[in-house]
Amino acid sequence: MQPGTHLSFGDHEVHGFVASFASSVPVHLAHWYLEREQFEPVPGDPGLYRLSEPERDGPRRTRQAIHDLRRQNFTVQADLRLDPAVSASPPRPVRPNGLRERRSRLAQTAAGRTTQRRVTPASTSPPATGPIPPLPAYAPTVHLTASGGGRSR
Repeated sequence: MQPGTHLSFGDHEVHGFVASFASSVPVHLAHWYLEREQFEPVPGDPGLYRLSEPERDGPRRTRQAIHDLRRQNFTVQADLRLDPAVSASPPRPVRPNGLRERRSRLAQTAAGRTTQRRVTPASTSPPATGPIPPLPAYAPTVHLTASGGGRSR
């Protein structure tokens, strides 16, 4: 391990993807971080951790662990094929989904005139209206009866 390196990741012929930490990192802290990244201690080999279930997308999960630990300001050394800074996959080509073009067409259609609803031309004569009936001089009275099933006060 190089001086100043906190964690080191690599391939192991028996354990698969492994990680170890430098003596400058407290054991409990390294253990906590590596377990959160799905690494488990190797029995009989203190300071060595292996990736749990390495057959389940092991290289990607190891790269993700390296990336996460670097974001936590750890200095991480890794094999070339596991280092996300070196072996990152090329960006995927962006496929147009046509959303922008579809929205543009919809906006143009909404702004244009429609032939489905015809507006009748305004007539030149005033609309025919009848006389407004007068308001009644009295207010109608409503008589309410109390029901016998309620609670008395």
